[in-house]
Amino acid sequence: MPPLGVLVLEKSHLCDVNSFCLGRAGTAAFAMSEKVRTRLEELDDFEEGSQKELLNLTQQDYVNRIEELNQSLKDAWASDQKVKALKIVIQCSKLLSDTSVIQFYPSKFVLITDILDTFGKLVYERIFSMCVDNRSVLPDHFSPENANDTAKETCLNWFFKIASIRELIPRFYVEASILKCNKFLSKTGISECLPRLTCMIRGIGDPLVSVYARAYLCRVGMEVAPHLKESLNKNFFDFLLTFKQIHGDTVQNQLVVQGVELPSYLPLYPPAMDWIFQCISYHAPETLLTEMMERCKKLGNNALLLNSVMSAFRAEFIATRSMDFIGMIKECDESGFPKHLLFRSLGLNLALADPPESDRLQILNEAWKVITKLKNPQDYINCAEVWVEYTCKHFTKREVNTVLADVIKHMTPDRAFEDSYPQLQLIIKKVIAYFHDFSVLFSVEKFLPFLDMFQKESVRVEVCKCIMEAFINALTLEDEKRMLSYLINGFIKMVSFGRDFEQQLSFYVESRSMFCNLEPVLVQLIHSVNRLAMETRKVMKGNHSRKTAAFVRACVAYCFITIPSLTGIFTRLNLYLHSGQVALANQCLSQADAFFKAAISLIPEVPKMINIEGKMRPSESFLLEFLCNFFSTLLIVPDHPERGVLFLVRELLNVIQDYTWEDNSDEKIRIYTCVLHLLSAMSQETYLYHIDKVDSNDSLYGGDSKFLAENNKLCETVMAQILEHLKTLAKDEALKRQSSLGLSFFNSILAHGDLRNNKLNQLSVNLWHLAQRHGCADTRTMVKTLEYIKKRSKQPDMTHLTELALRLPLQTRT
Repeated sequence: MPPLGVLVLEKSHLCDVNSFCLGRAGTAAFAMSEKVRTRLEELDDFEEGSQKELLNLTQQDYVNRIEELNQSLKDAWASDQKVKALKIVIQCSKLLSDTSVIQFYPSKFVLITDILDTFGKLVYERIFSMCVDNRSVLPDHFSPENANDTAKETCLNWFFKIASIRELIPRFYVEASILKCNKFLSKTGISECLPRLTCMIRGIGDPLVSVYARAYLCRVGMEVAPHLKESLNKNFFDFLLTFKQIHGDTVQNQLVVQGVELPSYLPLYPPAMDWIFQCISYHAPETLLTEMMERCKKLGNNALLLNSVMSAFRAEFIATRSMDFIGMIKECDESGFPKHLLFRSLGLNLALADPPESDRLQILNEAWKVITKLKNPQDYINCAEVWVEYTCKHFTKREVNTVLADVIKHMTPDRAFEDSYPQLQLIIKKVIAYFHDFSVLFSVEKFLPFLDMFQKESVRVEVCKCIMEAFINALTLEDEKRMLSYLINGFIKMVSFGRDFEQQLSFYVESRSMFCNLEPVLVQLIHSVNRLAMETRKVMKGNHSRKTAAFVRACVAYCFITIPSLTGIFTRLNLYLHSGQVALANQCLSQADAFFKAAISLIPEVPKMINIEGKMRPSESFLLEFLCNFFSTLLIVPDHPERGVLFLVRELLNVIQDYTWEDNSDEKIRIYTCVLHLLSAMSQETYLYHIDKVDSNDSLYGGDSKFLAENNKLCETVMAQILEHLKTLAKDEALKRQSSLGLSFFNSILAHGDLRNNKLNQLSVNLWHLAQRHGCADTRTMVKTLEYIKKRSKQPDMTHLTELALRLPLQTRT
């Protein structure tokens, strides 16, 4: 790209490039061609219509137009129209001299400096790219010697072009935006340009425009040369020298013309002043704060200036001098900038750093004297909210109670609290952040009356959630968690939305997110959601509509995704079973299968020992109890059409077979015996019980011979496992167990088997003899069992038991 302005420089001039940029009396006289002169004039003859067009726009239209100009700048640059891009930047910079709508100036400054930043970046990247070729790349911290002549010449042309801008404000801003480009020309270029740009600002008469120009120079200077603090300090001290202009006649007349009061005008300064002060105070020693305080005193402790000092310097520096600042605040001129804002700034610092312990009470008293006299509720609450944290941090519940009482007193008249919910919420958060002992918190007399100000339902709920979350996070002991869970569960049971079941479910969803670390509460929520699904079924009398069917599926899904978050394994197993039963009752068959499969897949994870009320106990008896309940449910669960006959029973048997049981344990055989009871019930033409509107296997198969054959095969397999185990017990130390299990198996066959089957009949006789073989049987039990058989043999169709009774002798212990 040819250099802008096509200024022809000889190589001898490249060594003295800064003489022009710094405004020195250069020795070289440049002969300017007509073409160059014409181009420079173009910069002044610059879209005046466009500028006037911006004057009559609404604020939003103004913002949109500025954004369009920003995009136009990028488009012009991308299409290699560099002069047009510069024109756009100049046009935007000129707008910063316009204060006709003075209260919009800070917003306009942000929008336009964003365009300037874009321009500065584009120019820098363009020149930087000229220094890069296939052979070399500029390092991050390059020196001017690394830049080639083309890059330097292009850079110079940009500065020459900008120097030709006639108006001061656009010339200042555009040059400041490309300040970083001085790195291509000279090692001292930036350090020499900063003082000159600082002096240029002295020519800006409007103090508001001037202070924002200084803020921009500070920002750019800190970005490109943070080490050049001396130049930035000069900018700051220039500002202090001209500070009194704010209260001069020119400004006062301007405010009268625009109908703007001083209290509305002065708050336009802090954004720029705070940035200037922050740049000065960055990594500054504490002595600089002392110097600033002295300068503030010389300027009559101006409130605006004092506020910026407290906002900029480190909180630790401010806190150690709190009483000094309070003295200055008392003496300051607060015209247009009230003292309560100064106390708010001081309070923000004291929330971050602690003042000397001996001064703490006096600081609070001095601050609250001013705060409590505020009549405007918004002014009051904005200041009080900051100082509540200081009070909680350094004092007892007595002082906190006094502060809360004062807030209630100011915010209750005319229901002023309704306009200040955000600040009141912050006060609650700060109070509970420092009161970890909730017994102390609720003993604060004014805490509950303070909560009564939250009368908007949504805000009240948020505040209660905040308190509850803090309460939960403060808990560490299991006993406390148990007690809290008990109380919360009682509350959850009491909440009812009547027939609005969807709102009820939403409440349970919200509660789950709030109490996710309290397992008893999660368990209660799962039970509550299951109960909700069953209530829906009851209302619909089992005939779900499309809407209620979708609702109960949502309830089922809630339970399915919540159960895995629990830690207690038997809690999870029982809830899977219970939730599966609820899903089955609501005709959610696939969801019920998912619950039951989840329970089956969880069984291998059951540990050998579990913690029961603080004591470790064997888990097998609990597993046996769960599986017996599970078998009772599996009787009525219909087979899935694509997964084969009794697929859930088969999967469960495989898990039981692979489970590692304790040595010398007979629980596995007791479980197999229960399986035989289940299989026996499944072979009946009509099952003992059903679920309404759910077809169980007796209806699906209708006594089909193939189904019965599969059932019998499973019976044979299970019986073989039981007999195999009985054989392993033929040892002296296990004979009593063998006798007990043998008699138990005999009773199961007697109760559930068809003893007209010769094989089964003979097996029962063998088991009877096994139970008595080694004299380990309980004779009394054997006698009663035999009496029972003889009694049953007298019933119709039971005559075969008469023959069986004759084959079952009773042996004495001798």
